[in-house]
Amino acid sequence: MSGRERIKLDMPVIVEGRYDKIKLESVIDAVIITTDGFGIYRNREKRALIRRYAEKTGVIILTDSDGAGFQIRSSLKGCIGSGRAVNIYIPDVFGKERRKAKPSKEGKLGVEGIDTETLRRAFEEAGVIGDSAPRREWIDKQRLAEDGLSGGDNSSARRQALCRQLGLPERMSAKALLEALNTLYGEEEYAKALEIMQED
Repeated sequence: MSGRERIKLDMPVIVEGRYDKIKLESVIDAVIITTDGFGIYRNREKRALIRRYAEKTGVIILTDSDGAGFQIRSSLKGCIGSGRAVNIYIPDVFGKERRKAKPSKEGKLGVEGIDTETLRRAFEEAGVIGDSAPRREWIDKQRLAEDGLSGGDNSSARRQALCRQLGLPERMSAKALLEALNTLYGEEEYAKALEIMQED
């Protein structure tokens, strides 16, 4: 990106796959959630997490421009319900991603194949820049470890208990929990949830 700063967002961005996520990480500084293609249909926990983000911070949906991308986008709208969603669209660009042997069914590039300046422009045109404050990170990996939520014998069970208290999907990894805490909650809510856990 020729040294340009990444766009800081407090709203998570939803993309289809891990290569889209990798590409987007060079453009934005935000929580990025993958739908794993049509895998989102079967993943109730991830759908619940997206709904929670949509209700609390709003989400940004950035899927491919082909039929499958629009189908996933439509499914996400149903999952989000009354939460807030901002749709960002990439232009129809015909070609083939470098890692693929042949073009997609419709011959269009997905998010991973779009150049970074075009992606940056798509975010600017959607009006999400400047509109939302940069993410405030009040908790880090070390704090999670100190609180017994990462790296310990009982960490997984403690994470599940905390997630239940906060209304988050129980199977969240330490990394996903960290992102959710920094985006959805404040230190006070976190401390209160930990306190209730100690009492149980």
